[in-house]
Amino acid sequence: MSLQQPSISVPSSVEAPSESPLSVRLATSAPEIIAAQRLRYKVFCEEMGADLHRHDGRDVDDFDAVCDHLIVIDESLGKVVGTYRIMAPWAARAVKRMYSEGEFRIDSLRPIAHEIFEVGRACIHPAYRSSGALARLWSGLGMYVRNHGVKYLAGCASVPLDSGALNVGALRSELLARHLAPEDFRVEPIRGLQSLGDPMGARPAVPPLLKGYLRLGAWVCGEPAWDPDFDSADFFVLLPIERMAPRYAQHFLGARTAQ
Repeated sequence: MSLQQPSISVPSSVEAPSESPLSVRLATSAPEIIAAQRLRYKVFCEEMGADLHRHDGRDVDDFDAVCDHLIVIDESLGKVVGTYRIMAPWAARAVKRMYSEGEFRIDSLRPIAHEIFEVGRACIHPAYRSSGALARLWSGLGMYVRNHGVKYLAGCASVPLDSGALNVGALRSELLARHLAPEDFRVEPIRGLQSLGDPMGARPAVPPLLKGYLRLGAWVCGEPAWDPDFDSADFFVLLPIERMAPRYAQHFLGARTAQ
């Protein structure tokens, strides 16, 4: 999974304007899933240059068939303009692995694997990134978390290597210093990165989606892996829902903060 949409971050509220034509729900038909796959292709391949080894205008892999596909729809056009893929633990059991196992050795997470919901392939159509689609997407994910009693969200947060070795090195140093998971939740990359050099106190640029998950209380579970399809450094991110910052939980989960 790649948490790699460059324009997504955690909003101060998960409500879009009441007059917005946008709605959010799980896809319920093959045409809706295909529309989400076409949107992913547009964003990841055409916009970001990822090599996903498919040339029919869709981003498709073996996990799509068992995942839930959260979609944001412009009801005035009947058009899918945002999507987020969610793989429940029973879906991971059906395919006998998590998506992240293609990049990380996750043996330490086996004791909680039955409680991990893996999220990824998040994207919003370029024309809708200031329209409330982001708020709808987070609102939908929050509803999914509530409805399924999710205890852990996990995924691979991607940092493009074309941002520069110095930036990636500085980001790695900051993440491991400030957001490292406890030892019991550490993972190991299958394809590690070569030396990124000494960041020497440089201030890294943090991708908005990764920044959002860190604000929610997520951990980074160790060294990054190299994703050759996206040519990115991928950090395994784990968010225990009980760690979620109260001011975000109030919006994201509808939770009440302490008085």
